[in-house]
Formats: sequence, C-alpha cells, structure tokens
Amino acid sequence: MARDSKDIIRQRIHKRIRAKVSGTTARPRLAVFRSLNHIYAQVIDDSNGTTVAAASSNEKNGVNGGNLAGATAIGKLVAERAKDKGVAAVVFDRGGYLYHGRVKALAEAAREAGLKF
Repeated sequence: MARDSKDIIRQRIHKRIRAKVSGTTARPRLAVFRSLNHIYAQVIDDSNGTTVAAASSNEKNGVNGGNLAGATAIGKLVAERAKDKGVAAVVFDRGGYLYHGRVKALAEAAREAGLKF
C-alpha cells in the first residue's frame, strides 16, 4: 500500500470542506492557499464564479509570505480590498490546511481589519 503525499491528503480534506462551504453573493468565501514561500487569499463568489478581491505575498509589495508577519499583512490587505468592494462578511475556507500558524494569522488579521466570519 503506497502512502499518499501530504498534498494529496490536503486536497482530500479540502474537497471535504468544499462540500460544506460555499460562497454566496451576500457572504463570499475567503479561500487561503499557502506554499512554502508565499501565501495567497481570495474572496470568491461561488454563485457567480467570480473573484471579488485577492491579495498575495507574490505581489511586488515587499511582503514575505513564508512567515507569520507576511500572513498577517496579507490578511489585512485582503480584508481592506474586500471592504472596498462592499463585502462585510465572508465564510472561511482554510483550503485543507490546519487552522494553525500562517493560516490562523491570516484569518485573525482579516477579522481585526473588519471582516466578519
């Protein structure tokens, strides 16, 4: 029996989460993806299939997404961009990752910046 890689396990967990979590126009989904060096966040309206707001450490803004400080900065940035588009409340999609470390830091920063979830 072959062992599954961590990413295959994460994708399986993410599929299970996505069966329950869906973004609407009133409450879009705040989706998080984290790689080794970067972190990405998108506010997605699944009913229309559109991305309302997005932020990533890959932008030329001098943020390192591989640490807690970078995740906090991206959380604040995506919350500000979402609020500019008129989004006040979201549902959180942790993307199959544990709610810990950079994912938790991004979520708490978005909450502090005014997003409700």
